[in-house]
Amino acid sequence: MKQKTNSVTLIKRSIYLSLLALFFIGFSSIQVTDAPEAVRRPNFILILTDDLGWSCLSSKMDDRVSDSKSDFFETPNIDKFATESMRFTRGYAPDPICSPTRRSIQFGQTSIKMGDDDVFPKNYSSKLQTIPEVLKAYDPSYKAAHFGKWDLRAEMTPEQLGYDVSDGDNGNSNGNMGHGKEDKWDRYFISDNPKQMDSLTYRAISFMKDQVKSNSPFYLQVSHYATHVDMVTRQASYDKFKAKEPGKKHHNPAWGGMINDLDAKIGELVNMVEELGISDNTYIVLMADNGAVEFIPPVKNKLDLPSTFETPMRNAPLRAGKWTLFEGGIRVPFMVKGPGIQKGIQSDVPVAGWDLLPTFNDLAGNKNVGKEVEGGSFASVLKNKGIGKVTRKEEAFYFHRFARGYPHSAIILGDYKLIKFWKTKKVEMYNIAKDIGETQDISKSNAAKAKELEASLVRYIKTNNPELLASSKN
Repeated sequence: MKQKTNSVTLIKRSIYLSLLALFFIGFSSIQVTDAPEAVRRPNFILILTDDLGWSCLSSKMDDRVSDSKSDFFETPNIDKFATESMRFTRGYAPDPICSPTRRSIQFGQTSIKMGDDDVFPKNYSSKLQTIPEVLKAYDPSYKAAHFGKWDLRAEMTPEQLGYDVSDGDNGNSNGNMGHGKEDKWDRYFISDNPKQMDSLTYRAISFMKDQVKSNSPFYLQVSHYATHVDMVTRQASYDKFKAKEPGKKHHNPAWGGMINDLDAKIGELVNMVEELGISDNTYIVLMADNGAVEFIPPVKNKLDLPSTFETPMRNAPLRAGKWTLFEGGIRVPFMVKGPGIQKGIQSDVPVAGWDLLPTFNDLAGNKNVGKEVEGGSFASVLKNKGIGKVTRKEEAFYFHRFARGYPHSAIILGDYKLIKFWKTKKVEMYNIAKDIGETQDISKSNAAKAKELEASLVRYIKTNNPELLASSKN
């Protein structure tokens, strides 16, 4: 009888322990399921085009300005991207030429600090961090790639500045097919891989696929060689625009074919973000490094009033183009697509290329950036239907054109813009909200404001690059 009782007790105890084990297994499963997921960092893609003017797309850059689009070129994929993005009517390239702009974007500083076409600033130090370095410092899981035109002219490769993969220290020649500059404004070339567009897009998509597979957040910069001359296009694209009726503002069939080819590759890259299923966690910025050349071929009197010329300038209704600090040289297409951004709206908040670093950093979750960064985050503007204010070290925008023949500087503060020509000592001021074409100089009729802006401009240069003043006056 005693033996039987012990057996029953053992059986009961075994059942009890089994049930208890099942309970703990189930409980721990619930705990794992309910545990918070790891932070999912956003991806960033910057598509940087070359020499693409504000009014060179087939859709308007400003809904209120009827001719803020092309009368000849066709960009259906970028137009579609615009309907899915926030479009900044006052998006600025840091400089009217490529190299200073590209440095400015990487480091988040104005081009006045970043040096001229060929001379990287002497005060560069390891304290300055690039976009990928800032993101990796915040979260080491970020991977970064740069494909296409680098052209910092600083004897630094992308890998030295935080990129894991790149095409190296490339410049304009890597996208060209011709040699010499004598006839570059007249010649064009036919290619099945114009300006390396297909190659760049292939490598960019491969990089994205690798990061999605490894579940790594990424920063990807695709710096196209187009639409910088040489003009290179597919045969079918050239034939299409050769047969099309020319516009008054735009009419070059080789350039038309080239931007049409570029548009197709931009569309392919953007569509792949959707196909990979990462569009809900990826921000895409599309902008240009500076405005388009004012005419093809360029003219020597590019600084003259638009009324001087018989035909509209290529950036019209903006004045002038590449190489100048008039709006045609620095106001560029600037669009941002991503989670939480209202689609198809425009914002009049001024933003610039040096704002990208702090904005990406902010969107990644980090509110702190280095003291050297001059840009400000416009993440709150993106999340607030294009409304708000960007906080920067300096409220105004400052620019300088390092041109030996016509050095000039500019300041933009609110709706006012002042340009100072150092050799002639001439000062011009415009209200760019009312006078987008910069045709009505109000420096004399509003002398007090002009004096205020000029003083601010000189102070900024003296503080940040005093050598520039001496070199500009000679």
